[in-house]
Amino acid sequence: MRIVVTGTRGIPNVMGGVETHCEELFPCVVSKSGIDVTVIRRTNYTNDSLTEYNGVKLHNINAPKRKSFEAIVHTIKAVFYAKFKVKAQIVHIHAIGPALVAPLARILGLKVVFTHHGPDYDREKWGFSAKMMLKLGERMGCVFANKVIVISETIQKLIEQKYHRYDTCLIYNGVPKPTFVENSQYLAELGLEKQKYILATGRFVPEKNFHQLIEAYKYLHSEEYKLVIAGDADFEDDYSQKLKKQATENGVVLTGFVKGEKLFSLLTNAVCFVLPSSHEGLPISLLEAMSYGLPVLASDIPANLNVKLPEEDYFRCGNINDLTEKLKQKLSKSFARQSYDLSLYNWDKISEQTIEVYKMIV
Repeated sequence: MRIVVTGTRGIPNVMGGVETHCEELFPCVVSKSGIDVTVIRRTNYTNDSLTEYNGVKLHNINAPKRKSFEAIVHTIKAVFYAKFKVKAQIVHIHAIGPALVAPLARILGLKVVFTHHGPDYDREKWGFSAKMMLKLGERMGCVFANKVIVISETIQKLIEQKYHRYDTCLIYNGVPKPTFVENSQYLAELGLEKQKYILATGRFVPEKNFHQLIEAYKYLHSEEYKLVIAGDADFEDDYSQKLKKQATENGVVLTGFVKGEKLFSLLTNAVCFVLPSSHEGLPISLLEAMSYGLPVLASDIPANLNVKLPEEDYFRCGNINDLTEKLKQKLSKSFARQSYDLSLYNWDKISEQTIEVYKMIV
């Protein structure tokens, strides 16, 4: 069985939730099944010469780095590559924008699996035309895909209500086992001390609400704890520039995009983790923080509520006063690692469920 994966910027070590999902999932799929998997990468996001990663074949295809149509152009090229170069049986499309191409893939005789990672048209960065195209992509994916995978109950209900499709496969995002890094030179380089900083991670886009987190941190008037935001912008714009300026003015530590040991070190030694987003699919960053046993604080949006944390671990989304008060409560307690049930988010189980989806349609 040959499968081509598209809709992701690429793997490994590319920033983004879909990218992390694919980086963890497809090596597991290959090792468990021997299926031939090729992930199509966007040339603009790769700075290596890899042709394989943990058993997964990699192929680079160029696309214009313009957020309005980068994904759709790249996915069209990927579908033709899947059909005429790889002779694939299945194209696995990730995210609703790239799913616009699902009808084309079906016309070419490919089976289509579509993973819905969340209603991206709710993101603040998109204008009216882009939102309409994303909604159309969602419809094309839900109508034309042979199988639709959803990563949360919230998305599953959305598809049932909007498209009356009741055969979706609920397969959660996963989280890898934590790698604890207790003694890290990286912390010293950043001027950080163990359990003396609040951590947040993600892309610098409006819906992550890092600007609100910085405001809440300012109102804490804390000299004991620093705020660290690990991430960056895919496309430098007015928002990301203003965010960086706001962070600098308020003494926030910006690390840039980090993966591997640097990220493990930040997760190991933080006093708590905060996710203030107004939009998520199923947040891998939150699951990662939970895997390290960190006390967490998340906005009360449906995607975060799906994780089923205790009530005190949520704050009212967009309410800076509530975020500030909940942060104060977290920091007033002595640090202790928490115990969370993450059994639903096991990559081995998730890969087995995904393999079964492939078998259903071939």
